Amino acid sequence: MFPRGRRLASACTRTVLVGMLVTGCALASPTGEGLGGPGSNAGTEVAVGAYLHYGSPGVERMRGLSHWLGGTELRAGHTYLPGDTWSNIEGAPDSLRSWARWRRARADRLFVLNVPMQERNEADVSDEQVAELIRAGARGEHDRHFRRLAKRLVTLGVPDTVIVLGWEMNGFNYTHRCRPDPENWKRYWRRIVAAMRSVEGQRLRFDFAPNRGGDAIAWTACYPGDDVVDVLGMDSYDQPPGHTFDEQVTQPYGLRQQVDFARAHGKQISYPEWGLFRNGDNPEYMRRMLRWIAEHKPLYHSITDYCPHGVWQCDQNPRSAQVFRTFLSARQGR
Repeated sequence: MFPRGRRLASACTRTVLVGMLVTGCALASPTGEGLGGPGSNAGTEVAVGAYLHYGSPGVERMRGLSHWLGGTELRAGHTYLPGDTWSNIEGAPDSLRSWARWRRARADRLFVLNVPMQERNEADVSDEQVAELIRAGARGEHDRHFRRLAKRLVTLGVPDTVIVLGWEMNGFNYTHRCRPDPENWKRYWRRIVAAMRSVEGQRLRFDFAPNRGGDAIAWTACYPGDDVVDVLGMDSYDQPPGHTFDEQVTQPYGLRQQVDFARAHGKQISYPEWGLFRNGDNPEYMRRMLRWIAEHKPLYHSITDYCPHGVWQCDQNPRSAQVFRTFLSARQGR
């Protein structure tokens, strides 16, 4: 679902794509009430995030967004490992150290890391080649790369990282896509999780995060099992399938099905990527998505904060930006 132009490989960097903040404040409801009111889970906090910049500069930009949100406390960070080479998937980028230092500075922070399942993850690899790669992974040929990543995270002092593994696997583009061989894809996911959990000292959680909607394959056909998934995520933008927010909720494999599936399987939910897109500056979408988040209380969510999707670093969506700022400001309800 994510526009192809944002894909992880960068012609000028080939380093980590995303630096994202997450705040620790409780969401304000559209009526201005906090989540501690009647009918809510008392004490529940929803971590709020935004893509700000790849790598270490994303950490610094948290301060600016915090100020814009009226001093909202920043509690967790989210970044991506590039999928160009196995060495980078193993955690080679220096910016991972910056995020780890940031995470260790406070005990209540959350670190979320998107991890590709294949190298050359943004190359135009054919379905036939992808199927071969999936089967190789299912046989355990790549286990060592993921053990090395887990060891690096433990060594860096972030053993409780949330791993968003093979995100948007139900789509058409990434080399780690599921459609060419769903059964072996699920076996491969299970091998990765087993390899990373075998590392002494790890306390990792694994987030299964498809695109909203059917896309190339129903994401339920790729679900690898309750024992190897901790969080059920979804990337969702204001674009088809689902021309209105109500359609985005009710469409097959949409927001409602995600929430219902997670509840049935005893999982928390998340929204690793969401934001504006085809419908431009759409404050109604922004209002409805924030209302949905307030109601369903994901572990975290992160708006993609660059044009055309964002609100703070993108000046072409002023009406949506005002909605976002009002809902998430630390001053809300004071």
